[in-house]
Amino acid sequence: MAMAGASTATSIASAHLYTLRYPVILCRHHSHSAAASAAVHRVSLLLSSSISEPKPLFHKCSAPTRYLSCASSIAQLKFGNLVGKLGWKDLSLRGKVELRVPGFGTGKEVFGKRVLSIRKFSVKATVAETETSKEPTGSAVDGEQSKFALSVPAFQKRLRIAGIKGGPDEGLGFVGQKMTIRGWVRTCRLQKTFTFIEVNDGSCLSNLQAVVQNDVEGYDAIESGLVTTGASVAIEGELIESQGAKQKVELKATKVTLIGGSDATTFPVQKKNMTREYLRTIAHMRPRTNTFGAVARVRNALAYATHQFFQEKGFVWVASPIITASDCEGAGEQFCVTTLIPNSHLDPTTKISDIPTTKEGVLDWSQDFFGKPAFLTVSGQLNAEIYATSLSDVYTFGPTFRAENSNTSRHLAEFWMIEPELAFADLRDDMACATAYLQHVVRHILQNCKEDMAFFDRWVEKGIIARLQAVAEKDFVHITYTDAVELLSNSKKKFEFPVKWGCDLQSEHERYLTEEAFKGSPVIVTDYPKEIKAFYMRENEDGKTVAAMDVLVPRVGELIGGSQREERLDRLEARIEELGLNKDSYWWYLDLRRYGTVPHAGFGLGFERLVQFATGIENIRDVIPFPRAPGSAEF
Repeated sequence: MAMAGASTATSIASAHLYTLRYPVILCRHHSHSAAASAAVHRVSLLLSSSISEPKPLFHKCSAPTRYLSCASSIAQLKFGNLVGKLGWKDLSLRGKVELRVPGFGTGKEVFGKRVLSIRKFSVKATVAETETSKEPTGSAVDGEQSKFALSVPAFQKRLRIAGIKGGPDEGLGFVGQKMTIRGWVRTCRLQKTFTFIEVNDGSCLSNLQAVVQNDVEGYDAIESGLVTTGASVAIEGELIESQGAKQKVELKATKVTLIGGSDATTFPVQKKNMTREYLRTIAHMRPRTNTFGAVARVRNALAYATHQFFQEKGFVWVASPIITASDCEGAGEQFCVTTLIPNSHLDPTTKISDIPTTKEGVLDWSQDFFGKPAFLTVSGQLNAEIYATSLSDVYTFGPTFRAENSNTSRHLAEFWMIEPELAFADLRDDMACATAYLQHVVRHILQNCKEDMAFFDRWVEKGIIARLQAVAEKDFVHITYTDAVELLSNSKKKFEFPVKWGCDLQSEHERYLTEEAFKGSPVIVTDYPKEIKAFYMRENEDGKTVAAMDVLVPRVGELIGGSQREERLDRLEARIEELGLNKDSYWWYLDLRRYGTVPHAGFGLGFERLVQFATGIENIRDVIPFPRAPGSAEF
């Protein structure tokens, strides 16, 4: 990260009010201007004085080195809990002038009828180089406590390497500006009289090269071998045009500060090629690699675009619970949450006999924390339906869990789901929403992650940008499940899993449809057999299929799964009983059909699948920061 102007220190000069000494804190008003603000603290005694005649206020400092006399700057004076502002043009460095602070009183009345006089205003200061907050005209504390109250600076967006090099001119617009970059050393190349240091702060793929002459402050840390790959540094300097061909700008250093050292011989991330499997074992370090840094930024952009899309469409975000007593999918692959065994990892010596049981010898759930079996959720959909039948259009975006003992590149035990739910909607509305959403997030990363996407296009999957552009621009193809099975059966493609009506389509079938049969266009397959779909999906009039849909995309296959929900109480109850589910666990879900039921629809999207689709990364464990899988729960 970088900031225009490095030092955050403020200089305290001595100020004398007759025989009293007060601190004067000076700080720079804006990082790119000569404006300054000054706060004179703890002079409430002067204001509260009963003397009616104004008394001269002297500021005395020795050997002034910088005068804050710019006519355009604004000074800020704080008297106890009273704050006022004035321009430096209202002050004179010589002679006696009257100081009137606007904002307090009217006309010539300032702080009642008092006018302050100032003589010989001069200050020795090192101007602070961070922006300061605008003091409020009111105070949260009054009376005696006010003299202890300190102001809180406003938080400003910090200048980072992406902000410097990310524009069309690749940083040329910043040439001539003084700044500080902070980040981690990627390379350090010593020459005879200078050194090249490439620094990355994680904001973008690109490094910023600093040229450090051997007479620069802090160069001794470079000569002594402390500034190595992996070390964190702060480098102050001026941005200049680069003489090299690899970048347009570089930093001409004036000071190097080593923040945190790194042993280059043991640093886990080396320049040599490292396998993804190895990098999973050092998940705390893999974000410093180009690949995983780019994945993290694209994942962030997709999350931002997700919220942006639904918020702009009028959806309300709902936080669905992580702990639940329901099984949304009815598959039974859930993690149990219980306190029947010790809930501390410090006590791993639990005896089976210590676990409470009933007279029949089964677990006594009545003694558990929730009084009944509870699990980590596999989906927030059922909870989203509750709010959709009150707020109309809602969505959830949060972690979900599945205890499927599968060690494949497509499965995680912990993953994130995006699940919108639309009230007064049918399957066609659901399809339209899924199409618009997917095209929105794809366009967003193509427009806002160009450097990272170019990296993936070159090093991960050649042609990924063209593939994503096709999804963003092409019309989605709609085909029924029955027609899809016929198309697959009549193809000359030999599949590992035979195709017949009633089977669940496998990834090879889905990819054939979208990649070959329809030449790279996304495909929406609808009206699946009810036997292979969840209990909550609306039964079609044929009695054999349900109003379900899957969105298939090239290289991934199924990316989105959705349906129109069964809003008819009798049909839903019959389906729950048919599948042998515990109807009592869904009493509240059935109530939604008893009291003001409405047709509604929604879909679910595995966020990690979306990141895979957008980056070309093959293994799903490489698109989530800390993957959870069978036998793996590190970090």
